[in-house]
Amino acid sequence: MNTAKPEAIALFCLTPGGVALAQRLRAALPLVCFTSEKLLQPGFIPFGGSFARTVAQAFSQYPALVFIAATGIVVRVIAPLLNDKLHDPAVVVMDERAEHVISLLSGHLGGANDLTRQLAALLGADPVITTATDVNQLAALDTLAAKLDASMQDFRQAVKTVNQMLVSQQRVGLWWDGDFAPQAHEYDTRGFIPVASLDALPELDALVCVTLRDALPAQAIPLFKLVPKRVVAGIGCRRNTSLQIVAELLDQQLAENHFDPLALRAIGSVTLKQDEAALLALAKERQVPFRLFSVDQLSEHEQRFPVSAFVRETLGVGSVSQPAAWLLSHGRLVGHTLKTQGVTITLGVSDRC
Repeated sequence: MNTAKPEAIALFCLTPGGVALAQRLRAALPLVCFTSEKLLQPGFIPFGGSFARTVAQAFSQYPALVFIAATGIVVRVIAPLLNDKLHDPAVVVMDERAEHVISLLSGHLGGANDLTRQLAALLGADPVITTATDVNQLAALDTLAAKLDASMQDFRQAVKTVNQMLVSQQRVGLWWDGDFAPQAHEYDTRGFIPVASLDALPELDALVCVTLRDALPAQAIPLFKLVPKRVVAGIGCRRNTSLQIVAELLDQQLAENHFDPLALRAIGSVTLKQDEAALLALAKERQVPFRLFSVDQLSEHEQRFPVSAFVRETLGVGSVSQPAAWLLSHGRLVGHTLKTQGVTITLGVSDRC
């Protein structure tokens, strides 16, 4: 998904009227505005070589692209760039008189629908949104996943199936596990049937469960597990430990605490491990950030945990995995610290998206 891109929005304007409208919007939104050399205004960036080339560069660099232009022009210029709904940025189109704002691409996961509504509200324009769930005033599984920063097995097919069931007026239940239940009211769940307990289901055609668990009780209906990314792992290891060893031990820790592997949010270690091949490869393999903490940052919390004289002599701090997990999870550690084969792993659960 495109959540790792910068927060600024790329805006493209092709006419004097578009430039004037962009000027109005700059006061309210974090915009990076592009236009042609002949229309250039202070604070605007000229197209780099051509309009199409600049759009191609922005498509992979920004979470959202806004065009003040004809829809046909925009469709033609972005067509060669399209990948899939999990990676494409939001694309919104509006006319220079600010009468209509159109959600064109990545309405749910990319946030184009929300951006369209925001722009329309700022301009007093008509928001044009055509996704079936929105048209029918229903929630969407991919939107819920994005808001929760959650994933699931076979994400694309699951979203297609559940959203189709919702718009077909089938009964799709929604169950929130443990700590997530008090937060349920914060999310758009229109169309889902609330489920209080997995032991006494109402009549349903399918069930979506928001949980970190690696396993749930079997049900007689299709079950879709939506897994928020909340689990963090502080990791320390001997130099040149293999990726296989670290990965297997991390999976062992996750399984021991009954966490779904999809719940992993980040791994962390000391800055001296910034070039540790196994940790870099692990972060890339699991598609999570690799967070590094200085010796001073870890030392602030090492008194909470057992320390190792050897680790202190080697790294300058007596413990790595536990204070790293403490910082990543804001003090919410779970389970015990695994120590074997020159590797230490401590898990925590962050309550923040």
